[in-house]
Amino acid sequence: MRRIPLSRGSHITGFQPLPTGAVEHESALERDFVTLTSFTDRGATITSQPVTMQFDHQGERRKYTPDFLVRWSDGHGDLVEIKYWADLREQWPRLRPAFVEARNWARRNDACFIIVTERRIRGQRLETAKRLLPLRTAQMDPVLAELAVTTATRIASPTFGTLVAALPASREAALAVVWRLLARGRLCIDDAAPITPTSRVWAA
Repeated sequence: MRRIPLSRGSHITGFQPLPTGAVEHESALERDFVTLTSFTDRGATITSQPVTMQFDHQGERRKYTPDFLVRWSDGHGDLVEIKYWADLREQWPRLRPAFVEARNWARRNDACFIIVTERRIRGQRLETAKRLLPLRTAQMDPVLAELAVTTATRIASPTFGTLVAALPASREAALAVVWRLLARGRLCIDDAAPITPTSRVWAA
């Protein structure tokens, strides 16, 4: 295992259980990346610390271990380094040779090497992911669920609020089924904006 130097972000070691397998993370930012990735593509396979590369740089033998290898459900692969933006700028001269090696490795292994910072990870989509992911496996009324999807296709310009109001159930039951359908992707919403009663909803 690699040793991780202290940086601007807190280091939180743990695992996230995903449908494709448990994924280890070693910082809060890595944890958030895994959350966002699994929300974006539930079929994505995320491998922590997939490879350790050894290379020569200016007469020095060096090692580098990227944070993740993501294989998306469409077959595309990303070799990923997670860095806080300030740390990336400060450490760039030292990190660049390792990143060049990672880019070459990715090309040889049908993937792209990408560097992801908190600017891409943290935002409203992450907050939406945190809200919806726990509901993906929550039980729901199958009859009411089918009716909600059908209703979303029949009413004009449905919103979260109008869809809930249109269902022949208590507000509590209607809210529960709409949230769970959003989590499972059967109903869609703009996940880059806060979910409110006026948020537009549509069937997948």
